[in-house]
Amino acid sequence: MTSDVVVGTALVVMYCNCRSIEIAREVFDKLSKRDVVAWSAMIAGYLQNGHAEEALLLFHQMQMADLNPNQVTILSLLPLCANLAAFETGSVGIAHRVFDKMFKRNMVSWTAMVAGYAQNGHAIEALSFFYQMWKESVEINRAAILSVLQAITELGALQLGKDIHVYAMKSGFDSDVSVGTALLGMYAKCGSIDSAGKLFDNMSTRDAVAWSGMIAGYAHNGYSKEALELFDRMQLTEDKPNPITLVSVVKACAHLGVQQRCKWIHDFIVRSGFESNVLVVTALIDMYAKCGRIEIARELFDNMPNKDVVSWSVIIAAYGTRCHAGLVDEGWQYFDCMIQEYCITPHVQHYACMVDLLGRARRLEEAQDFIKRMPIEPDVCVWGAFLSACRIHCNTELGAFAAKKLFDLNPENAGYYILLSNIYAAAGRWDDIVKVRQLMKDRGWKKTPGCSWIEVNNRIHSFLVGDRSHPQSENIYAILESMFKQMKEMGYVPDMDFVLHDVEDELKEDLLSCHSEKLAIAFGILNTRPGTPIRITKNLRVCTDCHTATKFITKIFSREIIMRDANRFHHIKDGLCSCSDYW
Repeated sequence: MTSDVVVGTALVVMYCNCRSIEIAREVFDKLSKRDVVAWSAMIAGYLQNGHAEEALLLFHQMQMADLNPNQVTILSLLPLCANLAAFETGSVGIAHRVFDKMFKRNMVSWTAMVAGYAQNGHAIEALSFFYQMWKESVEINRAAILSVLQAITELGALQLGKDIHVYAMKSGFDSDVSVGTALLGMYAKCGSIDSAGKLFDNMSTRDAVAWSGMIAGYAHNGYSKEALELFDRMQLTEDKPNPITLVSVVKACAHLGVQQRCKWIHDFIVRSGFESNVLVVTALIDMYAKCGRIEIARELFDNMPNKDVVSWSVIIAAYGTRCHAGLVDEGWQYFDCMIQEYCITPHVQHYACMVDLLGRARRLEEAQDFIKRMPIEPDVCVWGAFLSACRIHCNTELGAFAAKKLFDLNPENAGYYILLSNIYAAAGRWDDIVKVRQLMKDRGWKKTPGCSWIEVNNRIHSFLVGDRSHPQSENIYAILESMFKQMKEMGYVPDMDFVLHDVEDELKEDLLSCHSEKLAIAFGILNTRPGTPIRITKNLRVCTDCHTATKFITKIFSREIIMRDANRFHHIKDGLCSCSDYW
């Protein structure tokens, strides 16, 4: 019956459906006549059995045989082209032209365009198509809502996200777990973590993706304790964490710098079989580095069978946060070498590193001249490094100049205003501080309060500046008073340059004495065994006075204190710090 194309085609379909693709091809090849239906059946058979390349090759042979494909052939091949990226990635312009030429458009074609733009990073175009779709009263399905939420999340357009949330509720899509999870992610990434939390708590059904999204939201918005607490709740359900969940939990542990919890999550990852996942292991390396356990971080890195650029960057950064060596000449040598010997054009980040290197070495005028001679426009990283150096060395004039540049480039960053206030405080320019504070007030900003935390007996204890809410406050302040008396006998002099208040020196000293890191250290001395290291984490850069005081404390109590601030690690022992007072 090889001359009967109908019977032969039916046999091809049967063998393909039975996953006997080789026999199907034998039947196809023996057909004396093949029409477009036979060719399409064989192509579809290859596709449904996972032989994508053979399907494309056969489609090419079909064209060589002067046969035009029919609708079935095209519908089979289009998803394949998308999956194989047979066209250049992100050919949404071509898709748009095809869409414009369509005589009739339905929900599927409209949704395809919204999804295409959203998935290829064209968030505004995706939003435009969605609203046009809505205006023309095209039925909006779940896929369209998911795609437009992806675009809104990319743009950080919180109000638009709330509008879509209201629409989803009215349309009944809010009960869909995928839509709920997308909304949750949108709120979290737009910084509205309270809205994300309420949505999560009200979800009637949650899957592992929803749990992961909420944990990630907490971790990425700085709610590390909440992220860990939610992960503990997840363990009581049947939902299993995925690598993304674990990366978020590890990030939360890293932020808090909690030793016992870090070891527990590492053991959990090994038990769960994710110890070879590159993303998870890289996160573990970062976690141990930020907890001051660089030797464990290096061991994990050395044992990784597959290292990517992120893994290398993390371990390099881990070593970098432990010391600024101040080797200016060597820095110049490498900078010139990359240009002259390796013909590598420096990026703006390289210039920022050089500005930081020169500035910290007190070579501010040289750093300023270097910025002027840059062949590319200096960005916030360059001027930020310069402003930080001006703060360290109390150069008011250059600091104000750098701050103005930063205000023009990024007026929404409150940190630059704080740095400028510190510079003015060191110079005693209280009127200028008032002006900067008024600018911050006009923009609705507040200074982030200093917070330090310490882990003792698997519990995290947090302290704010002047904090008296802790149950052991009376003992903490008593030991601080005794501590400062001994420090002064040893030659300690409070550094009051950066106290942002125009008050008497005595009150300035009182303000310095109750900084959050000093409270955390005092708590650690009270609640840990003599001779054991004390590990402190702080959300801001440690001030000069606290750094100096900590060196005295290590000598008084014969303790090693490992302090991680917003910039780097300080391993302080016997009155000496690993940063050599250069940070």
